[in-house]
Amino acid sequence: MFTRFLCTAIFASLTITAALAQDTPATKSTVTLVFDHVLPNVPGKSMKGVLVEYQPGGSSAAHIHPHSAFIYATVLEGAIRSQVNDGPVRVYHAGENFAELPGDHHGVSANASDTEPARLLAVFVVDTAETNLVIDDK
Repeated sequence: MFTRFLCTAIFASLTITAALAQDTPATKSTVTLVFDHVLPNVPGKSMKGVLVEYQPGGSSAAHIHPHSAFIYATVLEGAIRSQVNDGPVRVYHAGENFAELPGDHHGVSANASDTEPARLLAVFVVDTAETNLVIDDK
């Protein structure tokens, strides 16, 4: 029930505002902040929802997230190829999900298809003051 409420709230916010939009043509992906709310019962923390959209063959650069971030991601459409830390590269299909713990390295994040788009929703629990949610590898 909480998941359904959360998805509804995030999708409703899509129609209201997109506070952050980052289009990276070289990788054919778009990252949009779709939800940002202070957690009233956890001082200093917020929940932030990020919609990641991959064009066919699209990917994101290897990256980390803020050290305060716990992330729950669910694939909304298509299939996502992902590798966290030194774990195996896995393919997640629509409806499947994964988590990233604080300090994890996301070495692979890509659309598993060269012909169909893919989308995922990443929900962060992170320090409220944090504004940079993705830190690309140098």
